[in-house]
Amino acid sequence: MSAHDPKPLDGRLRVVAATPVSEELISLVTRAEPRIDFIRDQDLLPPSRFPGDHSGDPSFSRTAEQQKAFDDLVDSAHALYGVPDENPTALTRTAGANPDLRWVHTMPAGGGAQVKAAGLTDEQLDRIAFSTSAGVHAEPLAEFAVFGLLAGAKTLPRLLAQQRDKVWSGRWAMGTVSGQRIVVVGLGSIGRATALKLKALGATVVGTSRRDTAVEGVDEIVHPDRLADVVGDADGIVVTLPGTSATEGLVSAKVFGAVKPGVTVVSVGRGTVVDEVAMTAAIGDGRVGFAALDVFASEPLASDSPLWAHPNVLVSPHTAALNPAEDRLIAELFARNATRFLDGEQLINRVDTVEFY
Repeated sequence: MSAHDPKPLDGRLRVVAATPVSEELISLVTRAEPRIDFIRDQDLLPPSRFPGDHSGDPSFSRTAEQQKAFDDLVDSAHALYGVPDENPTALTRTAGANPDLRWVHTMPAGGGAQVKAAGLTDEQLDRIAFSTSAGVHAEPLAEFAVFGLLAGAKTLPRLLAQQRDKVWSGRWAMGTVSGQRIVVVGLGSIGRATALKLKALGATVVGTSRRDTAVEGVDEIVHPDRLADVVGDADGIVVTLPGTSATEGLVSAKVFGAVKPGVTVVSVGRGTVVDEVAMTAAIGDGRVGFAALDVFASEPLASDSPLWAHPNVLVSPHTAALNPAEDRLIAELFARNATRFLDGEQLINRVDTVEFY
């Protein structure tokens, strides 16, 4: 929060639910921070279909009267629990209509992309603090990363093909993650959690970071600009970075040109970090032996993408982060941040409104 951001005049924080949230979690938040007035009208919010369903049921719609009531609610807030309807255009509208809005907590870890897409003015970006749910998804995504690396090492595509065809072949030696050299691209919360799990399995972990600061579980840290220099002896590459202008296409054709043939690639950050055309070519000629992909440059993945049909690719529809605890963990994070906001302290996971991450 900027030093000149005013607190609510009465010392209380009027929070409006702009995305689905249960009564149980609202009670959790207000117990943790009693200075919150948590306003919601559940009839104006789409029902959640599963944990982490922040957009809610797509068949939900509001009448014109209901939409006005919803807009009036979010326009009365000091803080929003979620971007309205997870829609950057709706954020643009309420940022302009509500001069008292001071803080928006975004549901995704990569909520900076929503803020960037809203195209807010400099005044609005200075007045409104934005925070994300980064860290909440670290453990499930780290587990997916390990799963993908194990699937590559244990030749999952061959096993599935032989089972499908009822082939009992001769035996073959499988790889072991223990003893492998894994490059983790990005040492944020996901990358750090991944490194710890890989270290526990006996892997050597190389991490990329712009800061040369020791990270638990990481044996070597290199600058992202050196990625192509360090992938040549890697058995696996895990991409965990958010999608920003600085990370777009970082895992490039040059990087794929330098890999050791048969490398496993796991992508759990944002799809734009990977040059998808170059990766697809590398999968086709065997430079990438197996790819476990939860994110893509454009989502949903186009039906004509060759990634769907390639036997050495596992396509996950951006679902690896979802887990039964997600909504509770976001609510707990929001409550901690509300206390920080009211006490004039720096928010956890505040969005950088230059790079938008």
